[in-house]
Amino acid sequence: MSGKKRVVLTLAAAAALLLCGCSRSVRNYQIAESIGTLGKYENNEPVETPKMKAERERKESEAALEKEQEDLLAQAEDLAKTYHYEEAVALLEGSDELRDDERAEEAVASYNDALNRMYEYDGAIGHLCFTNLVVDTDRAFDGDEYSSVYRQNMITLTEFENILNTLYESGYILIDIHSLAEKVDSTNGDTTLVERNVKIPEGRKPLILSVENLTYDSVRNGDGVATRLALDKDGNVGAVYTDAEGHDLIGAYDVVPVLEQFIAEHPDFSFRGARGIIALSGANGAFGYAVEEGSSADYEKNQETVRAIADKLRADGWTFATEGYGYKEMGNLSYDSLREDITMWQDTVGQLIGECDIVLYPSGSEVDYTTEKAALLINQGYCYLVGMWSDGDHTEVNSKYLRQTRRTITGYVLENYPGNFSTYFSTSSILDSARR
Repeated sequence: MSGKKRVVLTLAAAAALLLCGCSRSVRNYQIAESIGTLGKYENNEPVETPKMKAERERKESEAALEKEQEDLLAQAEDLAKTYHYEEAVALLEGSDELRDDERAEEAVASYNDALNRMYEYDGAIGHLCFTNLVVDTDRAFDGDEYSSVYRQNMITLTEFENILNTLYESGYILIDIHSLAEKVDSTNGDTTLVERNVKIPEGRKPLILSVENLTYDSVRNGDGVATRLALDKDGNVGAVYTDAEGHDLIGAYDVVPVLEQFIAEHPDFSFRGARGIIALSGANGAFGYAVEEGSSADYEKNQETVRAIADKLRADGWTFATEGYGYKEMGNLSYDSLREDITMWQDTVGQLIGECDIVLYPSGSEVDYTTEKAALLINQGYCYLVGMWSDGDHTEVNSKYLRQTRRTITGYVLENYPGNFSTYFSTSSILDSARR
């Protein structure tokens, strides 16, 4: 209906109703009902008056401002949950929309108070290392030739979740190993390391987490263990797992996506976005994909897949470590063999995952730090060097490197040396019933 005809009909209806002697409210109701605007305008006026328009626009403007304010307050709260207090304060104080807003002032005061209560942690820094997770114990622990590999070298999904919950309840938070020592360029062009005492929230304890040799070369499809990483439909990193019915699923079926899921539910478990270290060798690919030239008909496609996964992991807060091309005990290699091993890793996996300055020594076999092998690693840019102790935590920093130990949690150690992790959890309380 044209606007002109609508006005004519409205006037006609109004004239007819005037003749009937009805009150204004009744006439407005009847007119609105007849032209289809019932409930649209104040007092069912037939049309929106200039006053009503001004009032509507004022309310819409106020509602829009309130929405912006609520969004900014929520963003600041999300930052504070992961201990980005300075960023949260800067966001609120720099917002014109929240100027003189009592909610913002209270939030800023709260965040500044939390920031002032952070303290320099000077105790031992724990480093827990994990391998692949067993999802379906019925298929993994079925007594075949792979069963002992899964039972001894891995822990179950249930055990990993139990460990995460215990660590969280005990006040541990994940930190980035790089926060313990900062690279500083000296005046002569050399890079030196400067030790930092990590400053953490009151009542929390720092922890570093790593994943051992994430190549998936020791698992068999259909055994109840994830076989590779992949990006899901939303672009997030998941683990590919084949269920008992033969369906391939992508989700929280291994350490990386399970930890991501846990942090999504408990954002305060991650200090300023920290995740963990993912270590990779090279001879058997990366993330479950053959990437070396000639290793697979799809090796070029696999390389692009690994690059995409690595980019997403890095964006999410993960860092990477080398374990050498052949996953060999570096302490036992000659200088030339070590140089060749590192070079081959850089030419295969290293060039796919990007920046890497961490070494996780395979089997904890460290080089002698007084020898040229140590100089080789450091000169290649590897200055965060992680060995292994079964029942202790050790970190030392000098101008050349940070040296740390890790405790690798496997089924074998849980069953045979349960006291090795008593600092962090009671082994009996986290064990999967399938292992008992």
